[in-house]
Amino acid sequence: MNSYFLAYLGGIVGAVLMDVTESLAARAGLTSGVSVALVGRWALGLLRGQWAHADITRSPARPGEERAGMAFHFLVGGGGVALLYAVWLQLTGWTLPAHRLWGGVAFGAATSLLPWLVLLPAFGWGWFGRRAPKGSNALLASMVSHLPYGLGVGAVMALGSGL
Repeated sequence: MNSYFLAYLGGIVGAVLMDVTESLAARAGLTSGVSVALVGRWALGLLRGQWAHADITRSPARPGEERAGMAFHFLVGGGGVALLYAVWLQLTGWTLPAHRLWGGVAFGAATSLLPWLVLLPAFGWGWFGRRAPKGSNALLASMVSHLPYGLGVGAVMALGSGL
């Protein structure tokens, strides 16, 4: 099966695992402060040419921001980012299913850089979310949620390659 298709599908599976993990972590008191509505507000802002906010929680709510946030999360953040893993596998020549699975977990850890260095600063919360809302721990919560994302990507890639 095509590696790029598998990666994209794995990214969507990984995004579901990420959401489940974030829900469980929130019950235990660990949250990044990021919500699907805020992601949608940011994504809709991108379409209007607004890359960053002083503090996204103080930016006006936009109609459809929750739907936009879900679409962005699954299609771009989940599936789209996972295409980078397929590129990595192609460049390294990793073909064994076990390489794809455990490499996926490592890839998930590496994708924590995206919220730390792109999303959270664009929200106005600074590098690594150091100015995130009170009571949140964006640094730890991002890593905790991105590991199962990578597991989803890696598992689909491994199963698709014949594990």
